[in-house]
Amino acid sequence: MATQYSIQGTTAKGIAASVERGVTEGELTPGDALPPVRRLADGLGVSPGTVATAYKELRRRGLVVTRGRGGTVVAEAPSVASRRPPRVPPGLVDLASGLPDPAFLPVLRPPVEVRPVYGSHRAAPRLAALEELTRAWFDRDGVPAERVTFAHGALDCIARLLSVELRPGDAVAVEDPGFHHLLDLVPALGLRMVPVAVDGEGMTPEALGSALRAGVRAVVCSPRTQCPTGASFSPGRRDELAAMLREFPDVLVVEDDYNVEIAGAVAPTLAASGLERWAQVRTVSKRLGVDLRWAGVAGDPVTVARHDGRMVMTSGWVSHVLQETVVGLFSDPAVAELVAAGEAAYGERRRVFVDALGSYGVRSAGGAGDVGGAGGLNVWVPVRDESAVVNGLRTRGWWVAAGARFRIASPTAVRITTATLGTGEAGRLASDFADVLGEAQATYGG
Repeated sequence: MATQYSIQGTTAKGIAASVERGVTEGELTPGDALPPVRRLADGLGVSPGTVATAYKELRRRGLVVTRGRGGTVVAEAPSVASRRPPRVPPGLVDLASGLPDPAFLPVLRPPVEVRPVYGSHRAAPRLAALEELTRAWFDRDGVPAERVTFAHGALDCIARLLSVELRPGDAVAVEDPGFHHLLDLVPALGLRMVPVAVDGEGMTPEALGSALRAGVRAVVCSPRTQCPTGASFSPGRRDELAAMLREFPDVLVVEDDYNVEIAGAVAPTLAASGLERWAQVRTVSKRLGVDLRWAGVAGDPVTVARHDGRMVMTSGWVSHVLQETVVGLFSDPAVAELVAAGEAAYGERRRVFVDALGSYGVRSAGGAGDVGGAGGLNVWVPVRDESAVVNGLRTRGWWVAAGARFRIASPTAVRITTATLGTGEAGRLASDFADVLGEAQATYGG
């Protein structure tokens, strides 16, 4: 524990509030150990049960985790301070963002005129034109689109779905490695994460089966170009996972198809597999711009109704100004052409870099001999020591993401965003990467 911070309080609520204050103010940082229950109880003059209750509440809210004999420590992603990537040092090429190339994003053109309305849009939250376009969007890929709705982005939707379906302490199966913001979100909702291993075809059946038998109440996964590995479901993998999920009809399955239109992969979807409880979320942030906080959602009748019931009590609806903007972009042939050009460029840039790594004997997800994992904006490269590789590449002018932000129990790796990596730079980066791996091996052995 950080020696300069002293936990205070005489009640469980007060002790928990003191720890939260320390985390919020940065006095307690991820990985800092809290005192053993009896020691803190003696120091505060309270019963061990009072401290244990405080720690239990902190675990429920995602601020701390218990590591067996390692004791109770501040979570890597405490719910009061979600992990943010470090600032990119000046002069380095940023390959850690996971963001698209601005050259393939359209200029946003909100409606020229927005007339005032009387009251609110709660009675008619979705524009008919956008609802029709959204149905066609899902239907094109075989996703049942009888019921669709809107949300303020994928994480907004997933948070709402999980919060109306689950209760604090319930378990959620998540991909490991997986989307770092989702790994922050789940514990922040007071839910437990159950990691499910991922290979080149997505979630592995063995790991998902174990999670289902362990009693997870929901599964969150990506059908294609999974972040960070780039994995996509194969037809066989989709069918195998769907057969397992049908044996657990009360489990909610949420597919995050965040890379649709620029994925470079056609993925079978669990949403079309006859599941009882399901939703698929599609956003436009990657293909049209990060400032468009809009998502289309398709799902079974109960799931969509529960989502909308909660939304009407909170934000009410997605801004109609934003909806009008999305309608214009969806309907513009020039935008469709620009997005298609981006998809082709992303696929080529990723392929060139993966092949360049392979020429140095460096294996990556989606590389030679790997099934699937051949799309998206990122490349996931297993390494022995993340810090050594990140720092080694930094000295050569490259800024990449350590895999720790994306992992729960999966092996160490780094994530490299290739969306803006020119084909001429790919060979130099691959050469530098191979050199850094050689230096790390010489330093750390193995």
